[in-house]
Amino acid sequence: MGGLMATEAVALAEAERLLALLRAQGTRVVTAESCTGGLVAATLTALPGASAVLAGGYVTYSNEMKQSALGVSARLLKQHGAVSEAVARAMAEGARKRSGADLSVALTGIAGPEGGSAEKPVGLVFIAVAGAEGTRVTRQEFAGGRAAVRGASVRAALSLLRDMAERGA
Repeated sequence: MGGLMATEAVALAEAERLLALLRAQGTRVVTAESCTGGLVAATLTALPGASAVLAGGYVTYSNEMKQSALGVSARLLKQHGAVSEAVARAMAEGARKRSGADLSVALTGIAGPEGGSAEKPVGLVFIAVAGAEGTRVTRQEFAGGRAAVRGASVRAALSLLRDMAERGA
């Protein structure tokens, strides 16, 4: 249990740095989460002052929700699968467009313990951040069980968001 609390502390420290940067810039952010089920938004809102930065969040666990809430096309989902660079990009761009936020972050992946394949193993997560200057998508493969994959995904998403914000995207 101590390891889990330590990783949560790391995520909260990253979130605190991110919130300070976004507040200073006057930047608003929105989340679109699948495999993390709202943990990125929950990590941000665990800190005071998040309301000045966080516009809101979408938890789009099913393909139907990705389509209706974020505008991800059924064709894209069928062609690439929900866990793909293309879908992460569409989720981030859809969330940003629909919310009016300056930046968005989207995560889609396989947290396990089931659901993996040779092509898409458990621990595979795509994280996308969309801003005025475009969209950046990263492919990550995290080790460990479900909690470890989700925790690592949150930390990576916060870090990618901070990186994009620092670049002025």
